[in-house]
Amino acid sequence: MNSLYSASDPRTSCHGPSRPRRIIALAVAALLLGACNIVDRVTNIGGEPPLSAIKNPVQARKYQPVVLPMPRKRHTLHEPNSLWRPGARAFFKDQRASQIGDILTVNITIADEATLANETSRTRDSAEDSDLTNLLGFEGSLNRILPQAITPASAISLGTKSSSKGTGAISRKESIKLVVAAIVTQILPNGNMVISGTQEVRVNFEKRILTITGVVRPEDISATNIVKHTQIAEARIAYGGAGHLTDVQQPRYGQQIFDVIFPF
Repeated sequence: MNSLYSASDPRTSCHGPSRPRRIIALAVAALLLGACNIVDRVTNIGGEPPLSAIKNPVQARKYQPVVLPMPRKRHTLHEPNSLWRPGARAFFKDQRASQIGDILTVNITIADEATLANETSRTRDSAEDSDLTNLLGFEGSLNRILPQAITPASAISLGTKSSSKGTGAISRKESIKLVVAAIVTQILPNGNMVISGTQEVRVNFEKRILTITGVVRPEDISATNIVKHTQIAEARIAYGGAGHLTDVQQPRYGQQIFDVIFPF
């Protein structure tokens, strides 16, 4: 049976009308995305960027419960006639966060500095020479076989030479010092707690946003209900902004789209 379209048919060729349609569809999608951005920016002209409403992070659209390998559950031993509770640091009550909805303070102090310098140099030189001074008496008749006359004493001469050199340097220095309150959103089977915190600060027309999520061990929380960011496993810390200054620092959306789709 003959196929409906041949291989050379423009309807099935990758260079046919289907490719311009995809390009037009991408362009229309980019324009619609830019139009939505324009509408939002026009709506906020003359006003401050709106702050986000307080929401339950568990009910967020992209929220996913944390699933990690858990050790075997250990039963807590209760001593009879004892006034002390297992795991308590205070005689009357442990003020540390321990239940879903409890609040604890997170200290973020990041002072990273890295300096790397690499240098590579490579040189290679090789040579190979061969002669045919004695070839069963036919060494003098090689010019009859080969297109041009050759010298039997230097029938083959090969030589290669290569050299490469690379130098790279990286210098980075970061310093962040922040304090944020987080909420316990989940208790894992081994007692570790999943925390999530968001802080928004608006100054004039610029909004600063700080978010942090991760897993905390109860024993890493101090008696004053504070935990360091270095004691948070799977920590995700984001510090950014939104507003007039952030818009000025970002390339225009048309330039960003051009950088993505332009192949050169």
